[in-house]
This record gives sequence, C-alpha cells and structure tokens, in this order.
Amino acid sequence: MTTLSKGANMPVTVPAVRAVLGWSAGPGVPDVDASALLLNGSGRVRSDGDFVFYNQPRHASGAVRHLGKQPGSDSLDIDLAALGEDVERVALCASSDGGAFGQVPGLHLRLLDAASGAELARFDMAAGAETAYVSGELYRRAGGWKFRAVGQGYASGLAGLATDFGISVDEAPPATAPAPVPSPAPVSAPPHSAPAAAGRDEPAVRLTKGEENLPVDMRKRLSLRKQQIAVSLTKHGLPKLTARVILVLDASGSMSALYSRGTMAGVTERMAAVAAQLDDDGEMQAWTFASNPARLPDLVIGELPEWLSLHVRVGQISLFGRKKPPKGLRPGQVDMRAVGIQNEEQKVIAEVRTFVRDHPVPDPTLVLFFSDGGVIRNAEIERELRAAVEEPVFWQFIGLGRSQYGVLEYFDTLPGRRVDNVGFFAADDIEKVPDPELYDRLLSEFPSWLRAARQLGILR
Repeated sequence: MTTLSKGANMPVTVPAVRAVLGWSAGPGVPDVDASALLLNGSGRVRSDGDFVFYNQPRHASGAVRHLGKQPGSDSLDIDLAALGEDVERVALCASSDGGAFGQVPGLHLRLLDAASGAELARFDMAAGAETAYVSGELYRRAGGWKFRAVGQGYASGLAGLATDFGISVDEAPPATAPAPVPSPAPVSAPPHSAPAAAGRDEPAVRLTKGEENLPVDMRKRLSLRKQQIAVSLTKHGLPKLTARVILVLDASGSMSALYSRGTMAGVTERMAAVAAQLDDDGEMQAWTFASNPARLPDLVIGELPEWLSLHVRVGQISLFGRKKPPKGLRPGQVDMRAVGIQNEEQKVIAEVRTFVRDHPVPDPTLVLFFSDGGVIRNAEIERELRAAVEEPVFWQFIGLGRSQYGVLEYFDTLPGRRVDNVGFFAADDIEKVPDPELYDRLLSEFPSWLRAARQLGILR
C-alpha cells in the first residue's frame, strides 16, 4: 500500500478499482457523498450522463458504479478496462451537506483492487471551507492508467465543481429563495438541491409516515422525487391530488436480466415515491405476475429497503412440483415457482380489478403496470381493459422490452369506449430516463382521464 501526498501519482496495474471515500462520522458531522465524473481529453464531460452519483448510480456503459454508503464511507467501482477510449480521466469527487469539509474529521480516500480488495493507495486530505472536493483522479498515460491525489476543494460548492467540468447547472433562484445545489440537467439532482423553478410557491410535498426511518440516501432520493412528482402534477393543474397507487411487476423469465442487475429494484423505489406523494397512508398495494399473478405484501414506505430485498424477484419454473417450499423462503415471500415464467397479463389485470371492486376508496386508483412485452393474450387483455372502462381505475402501462407490446401499446387508440382508461409508453432503457422525465410521462394521461371520468360520473 502506498500513502500519497497531495499531487503525488502512481501507476494502476489492475483492471478494476474501488475508490472508498472515508471519514469519521459522528454528531454534527456533515453528510458526505462520493461521486465520479467521466472526462474526455479536454477535461469535460461528454454529456450529463457522465456524472455518477447516488441518484444516477450506474453509468450507461456499466464501467462506473456507485455502490452505496456505509457509516463513515461511500464507495465507487471503476472498471478501467471497460471505459471507452474517449474517456481520458475519471475524477473522484465528494460533496458535503450540512457543513463544510473542514467539519469532517478523518477525510481520506483509499484505492483498492476491486477483485482482491487489496489496498493500493491512501490519500489523507485536509480541508477548510470547501463543500465540494476532487479527492483524486484516474487518468490514462502511455497506454495504461495512473492515479493522482488531487485534493482540490471548491468553496463555491458543487456549482463551482460542476461548471468546471461541463455539467449543466440550474440557474440561481431569486435571492429570497434557497440557493440550489446544481446537478446534471437530465438526471435527478442530489436531493439536498432545490429545483430551479422552486421557491416560496413550489408545490407541496407530503411527509410520508415512516420515511424518517429510511436510510439517509434513500430518504433524500424519496424527498426529491416527491418534489418532482408534485411539479408534474402542478403542470396539469392537480397540485393536491390524492390517489390510491397500485404497482404491478412483470416477473416473466425474459425479465431475469432486469432483476439480476437491480433495474427492477430501482424501478420499484422510483414508483414508491409516486405512492408516497399521492397516497396519504404511506402504503402501496403490489402484485407480481408471469404465468400466474400473486399479490405481494403491501409496500410500506418506512420499510422500503427490506421490501425491495424480499419481494422484487423474478418468476421461476419447477420441474418437480411445488410440494415443499423452497429453501430460504422468508415469511411473507411468494413462492416464485407458483408465479412461473410465461406472460399472462390478463390474469393479473382481472385480479387487480377484483381487489379494487372489493376494496372501494373515495379516491381514484392509478395502476403502474410494468411489462417487457412478449404479449400473446391480446384478445383476453382487451376484454379485461374494456370491461374496466366503467371502473375508477386508470391503467398506466410502461414497456421495458423493446417490442411486442401488443394491445398494451395500441389499446388507447381503439374506439368504442366512453373514456380512455389506458396509457402506454416504452422506456426500454429506464435506468437512463431521468426522474423528472419519467414522472412527467407516467402522469401525462392520468389527469385527462380524471377530468373525463368525473364528467361521466365514473368518479364521484
């Protein structure tokens, strides 16, 4: 292991590294977050997608990933061998919330071999009034990679750092409004920032029961996402809308990759924010489906991390029957062998319709239905959705599979219905869709259905 001083450098001979930003956490110590910027030969990002942080935890190339925070540390994985040739440098950055880095004791950066965990280098940093920091950088040199201990702080905060590297920064609000922390325009900003359009008249955000129990990073993401949802609703003239939100997750075999790489867990977390903002009880009903539907335990916002780990799972096939529960099945978990692997959307649509009829509420119901396509039961699905026209439910389908969405895609163009109760859009690379855009698309057709349903007496 090599201890580096500011400005020192060393060769990096391993194909992948882990950068661990560390500090001594404690009462009064500001919250610290690690991030990375992928830079070209001019020292600029190629696009705002080259910013990797906790709200955009994975670069589109997969070469840089934010791993999540532990008490007193925050980590990034960088696969040097997978970086495109036009990426000349990776800046390893940090930002503080609630104070300057001078209030953060023991600030340091460790560079590890990602494969073995062996420590390659350590850089101990001293800081003062800075609230953003470039702690180190990985850079190409003579066909290989090197690491430099940088230790450059920005008293101007994340705005100064972002501007230096070409990140789009929100314009400052009027002096009477809180100053925003900048973020890349097409991604969700760090949650301690404020939208550029926000101020004293920004849309109200509901405080959800139990959200104070969430890990700090997840709580920040939830807070910002609720704000973005409130902005989307305000655009449509519905700033105080209350609705029951139901989540339906495709668990068919073709979804396996989306589950294994964490895409569906991320999708579910983003949808939980919709329920947190619209549904005043802090809970969301949820189903999974493939060959058969299965109702999942209600998603309680305050228990979101545990719910994601227990219930966001792909279907399974069993060649030997289901007489015994699988080993390791936790209380409340669905036996995914009973769910199977085929596409039978009409079954779960029917089950959700029955639930809504048996559990009436005064508010409308918004169903967020994720499917990767491969739709084969077009006639059966169309019958269910036509029959649901007179029910106080709007069905928002989101496609994740690039093709073969069948009737889900063209249903809202079919004639012969009093009201259009179905919306559809494809988000085949949903991890790349920034939160504001995703929520705008989710909520684009729901308001017009609400108005039509009320005029026709479907909603009271």
